[in-house]
Amino acid sequence: MLLRIINSQYYESIVFVENQLISLGFVVCMFLEASTSTKWVEHDPMEILDTVRKAMEGALAKGKEKGLDILDNLKAIGITNQRETTVIWSRSTGKPYYNAVVWMDSRTSSICRHLEKQHPEGGRRFVSTCGLPIHPYFSATKILWLMEHVPEVKAGVESGDALFGTIDTWLIWNLTGGLNAEEPVHVTDCTNAARTMLMDLTTLQWHEPTLKDLGIPRSILPKIISNVELIGKVSEDWPFAGIQLAGCLGDQHAATLGQQCKAGEAKSTYGTGCFIVLNTGEQIVPSNHGLLTTISYKLGPDAPTNYALEGSIAIGGAAVQWLRDNLGIIKSSSEIESLAKTVNNTGGVYFVPAFSGLFAPWWRDDARGVLVGITRYTNKAHIARATLESMCYQVKEVLTSMKADAGNIEATVGGEFLLRVDGGATVNNLLMQLQADLLGSPVVRPVDIETTALGAAYAAGLAVGVWTKEQIIEQGAVQEAPTVFHSQITDDERNKRCLSWNKAVERSFGLAELDF
Repeated sequence: MLLRIINSQYYESIVFVENQLISLGFVVCMFLEASTSTKWVEHDPMEILDTVRKAMEGALAKGKEKGLDILDNLKAIGITNQRETTVIWSRSTGKPYYNAVVWMDSRTSSICRHLEKQHPEGGRRFVSTCGLPIHPYFSATKILWLMEHVPEVKAGVESGDALFGTIDTWLIWNLTGGLNAEEPVHVTDCTNAARTMLMDLTTLQWHEPTLKDLGIPRSILPKIISNVELIGKVSEDWPFAGIQLAGCLGDQHAATLGQQCKAGEAKSTYGTGCFIVLNTGEQIVPSNHGLLTTISYKLGPDAPTNYALEGSIAIGGAAVQWLRDNLGIIKSSSEIESLAKTVNNTGGVYFVPAFSGLFAPWWRDDARGVLVGITRYTNKAHIARATLESMCYQVKEVLTSMKADAGNIEATVGGEFLLRVDGGATVNNLLMQLQADLLGSPVVRPVDIETTALGAAYAAGLAVGVWTKEQIIEQGAVQEAPTVFHSQITDDERNKRCLSWNKAVERSFGLAELDF
């Protein structure tokens, strides 16, 4: 049984096995503060802590409503979080020096260009060690920006008072007592560390030559741990005091575990952005087609590391929010499906939502959004349908690159490649059908689409012995039958539409410097 409380700020997932409360996985969903240029996106780290506290209190209240004694039965808590988002705070006061700089923030573009010009390999300067290109997406350049532009950060780094972390590190440090703890817990897991541009994928440790090249001191960085191990106990000033924190993964890696993806299996999460992960097993697979080489998961300190290829798409469901909040085409996100269904196609309209550039597989931070193919025949339903299709085309491009990179790693079931999907946008049946059409492969949607929180719960349960790896990964946890969407268009139609989409993408390049 899976209970969930959802509102605009947070949700939490509580997993029960044989009527026993086992583990709790938090996913923190935070509001964005963006400048008019769309380059700056920040969170208030203290508000994040308040949100987590409300989530914990909400879980207790929900359990009480159900007549459950949560505190006596809860075995462990698992954490999953937005990756890359960067916080630097004071170890002596416990307060952040500045707002958290969010993963989609692109203010560090000029830093990236400078780093590229310094080295013959340009943007691929660090790929051989960390698997990532130089890009504003990753934490390293956000750290450099904070050190350069925030005097308090610079002074804190120089004095040894500053601590860096992604959101998992910030939460763990605070949940385990922070500055009031006898031994403050300053850690991150290997999946989050893999998204900083600073970790060696082979050793799963901070790469000293990279730190030296960038001028980032090792002293501000957290210890790297696996995804499944005992981290520390919740301190007395929090709900769930005394409960063990026992699992931690970045959100997309948690979803990969929640989807029970083995080597050769892929999942796509549809949220604010879209994130496609292909588990490549114990093999590190370099990408020659614009993908990221990263960690899938590591289920214990002595467990083998599962690696992955990932394609990250910056704007997925956020494009639907744009139609709602900026253009007023719809009043709620759920309305887009019924509106898009009033037309049979987009009428030749293609929408490339490159609001702050394009991520995989293009990696063009000079791109900006374009809506092409508009005629007097075009109406809001065509634009709505084109918005849904924009997510599907981007996922299609990433999967095409994965197949080119992964070779024989890609697994099939019954001779067909399957894409496992999850995330809030997957409730949209039209979106899922369009995705199957454009892939030419089945799209499999589980009954529980919030697999990110489920993956965090699996990790926590593994750490305290509730489950074994074989029960989760090899045998597969018992779940209800999924919904499967099959393609309903011909190969010829699919190829023509994809060709038109690629023409639209090319039109988006080089538009970042257009005058207001």
